[in-house]
Amino acid sequence: MTTPHSTIRRVAVIGAGAWGTCLARHLAENHLTVKLWAFESEVVEAVNMTHENTVFLPGVSLPKSLIATTSFSEALSNADLLIFAVPSHVMRMVLKNMKPSLSKAAPIVVATKGIEEDTLKFMTQVLQEILPSDWAYGITVLTGPSFAAEVCQSKPTTILLAGQDPALTTQLQSVFMTSVFRVYTGSDVLGAQLGGALKNVMAIAAGVVDGLQLGGNARAALITRGLAEIIRLGVALGADVHTLYGLSGLGDLVLTCTGSLSRNYTVGVQLGQGKSLERILEDTITVAEGIRTTRAAMSLATQLHVEMPIVQGIHALLFEGKSARQAVEELMSRSAKEETSHTLAHPPSSSSEFPAGRS
Repeated sequence: MTTPHSTIRRVAVIGAGAWGTCLARHLAENHLTVKLWAFESEVVEAVNMTHENTVFLPGVSLPKSLIATTSFSEALSNADLLIFAVPSHVMRMVLKNMKPSLSKAAPIVVATKGIEEDTLKFMTQVLQEILPSDWAYGITVLTGPSFAAEVCQSKPTTILLAGQDPALTTQLQSVFMTSVFRVYTGSDVLGAQLGGALKNVMAIAAGVVDGLQLGGNARAALITRGLAEIIRLGVALGADVHTLYGLSGLGDLVLTCTGSLSRNYTVGVQLGQGKSLERILEDTITVAEGIRTTRAAMSLATQLHVEMPIVQGIHALLFEGKSARQAVEELMSRSAKEETSHTLAHPPSSSSEFPAGRS
């Protein structure tokens, strides 16, 4: 159902990691009133006192008009738009905790990239499950190749905003658009989320390739065959192939598999250099979504009988004790195949065949 949308002036950003803080900064500089909810009191203090998120986005100055808070009621008060940028594994808990503070229904932008590990649900599905039904019409997804640090340096960035209400996506497009931040709209909510989630797994794999110093040939092959795996799973779930060849699929995949600013790529590099996952996690405060997404992707691939050898190799490396070099050797020694015959899977015959895949 299409619902009229009022002018957006007040925004609540839920989640003050690098990306959430970046989006809050972007909209505040676009002359919107923005409140940033953070779990960490030290982040709130830093943002409000020094106008910098010294924990998750150090070195980036924030507008003095941007207010941070640990209070859901304060962040959500009179908000015309909600943006979720919390890690995927805490999305459900955050939603449940903030639900009593919701007042009026407002459009939602999901900027979190991941799949819930236990339920295999996408973030829009978790939102629809937890929030009141009158909020469901306005859920959109913002995704694509976008390092927070580069956005904050005003480097040209182009991303996708996907939603099922064309009037809303067009309105939100104008809210986010600037001369250096270009937004395309789309309607494939599932494909947008799948591409944004699965590219993190492939970024770990690309980091492994570079950590082992296997060269540019291997990295190019990894990106190409990684995209083939994402497309196979996407088609099995009912996503639009065109979405996965776009910004949220191929675009984000190329960025995170080649950029040292990617947390997932960095984890992969360290794994390739022989560092244990436990040690890597001990030494970082940021979340590499690809680690948890690897489990979810492996479960979906098994459930839907989709061949995903790269995902399987990264799963074995992360959780089954396999060495990085052994995982690569097993990938390279698989039986010979044709390229195109194993790229696409047949789409489901009806939208009800895989209900968990629809948003």
